[in-house]
Amino acid sequence: MNRVILIGRLTREPEVRYSQGEKSTAVARFSLAVARRFKRENEPDCDFINCVAFGKTAEVIEKHVTKGTKIGVEGEWRTGSYTNRDGNKVYTNDCNVSSIEFCESKNASQSNQQSNGLPPMPSTDDFMQIPDGIENELPFN
Repeated sequence: MNRVILIGRLTREPEVRYSQGEKSTAVARFSLAVARRFKRENEPDCDFINCVAFGKTAEVIEKHVTKGTKIGVEGEWRTGSYTNRDGNKVYTNDCNVSSIEFCESKNASQSNQQSNGLPPMPSTDDFMQIPDGIENELPFN
C-alpha cells in the first residue's frame, strides 16, 4: 500500500503550469514544511517535502493556497530519476497529491501570512463587516 497523509505549511508560493495540447492540465508544485513528531537535539524540527498535484486539485491550489497556508494533503509517494544538463543522474522523491484539505480558517491563515510579512489575502466573500457598537440598531436582535 502506498498512501501518504501530510499536514504542513507551504514554504513558498506554489508553482502552477499548464500542459500543452488539446486537453491542457494544471500541474502544481509546492513544498510543505511538516513538523517532526519527535525532536532530537541538534536535528531539524521539520522536514521539507516536495509535492505535485494535477488537474482540479492543482487549480484549487493555484486559486486558494499561498505561502504559509496550512493544508493537509493525501496522495502517494513517487520516486524517479532523470539526467540533468551536466550528465549527472538526479533522484527525485515527491508526494503525488490526490486531495487537499484546509487546516485553518481564512482569518488564521491571513494573520499567519501577516506575521510572515506577506500581504493579507483579499476577501472573496460578499459579506460586509458590521462596525462595532451598532448591535442595538440592527432589526434582528
